[in-house]
Amino acid sequence: MAAKKTSMFTLTERVTLTNTNETFATIDLGSYVDVGDRQALQVHSVDFIFQGTSADEGLPGALQSDNSVLVQITDLNRGGLVFADDRSLVASAALYKAAAAAGLFEESDMYPDNYGKGSDEGRLVVNEQLYISAKAGALTTNKEINITVRVNASIVSLTAKDFMAIAIQSTAADN
Repeated sequence: MAAKKTSMFTLTERVTLTNTNETFATIDLGSYVDVGDRQALQVHSVDFIFQGTSADEGLPGALQSDNSVLVQITDLNRGGLVFADDRSLVASAALYKAAAAAGLFEESDMYPDNYGKGSDEGRLVVNEQLYISAKAGALTTNKEINITVRVNASIVSLTAKDFMAIAIQSTAADN
């Protein structure tokens, strides 16, 4: 289906949450995706790294107890967080902070997202951007939550039929 054009590489973007409003960012794929050459980005895995206000501060100091941090990557701009069955969803993570004695834990959304055993498998993206949406519960006063998104990907060439099928699926997901 896909002929690999590059080895695996990593795209990185950081989102900073400063309040309970949803925060957005994008990863530009315009240099990697080419409709004319039927070139797509193959996502192999996505890692989410949660940090506090500074690089050496952990998340517990920034997030108040009994709150959560949610982050998602989609290949269509949905304008916010989506349900897990949305076809545009590429990866997601959720981290919960319980009462002080319980600490941090992950409950319902497993991460990192991994699309296969090796570099030959992955989620194909033909859109020119990945959209990051993140939201946190109550933050401690004067604190931030930084979420670094690391997308491990490669560039692949597709047959005309395969590229068209992925493009149609992506367009259908827009409805």
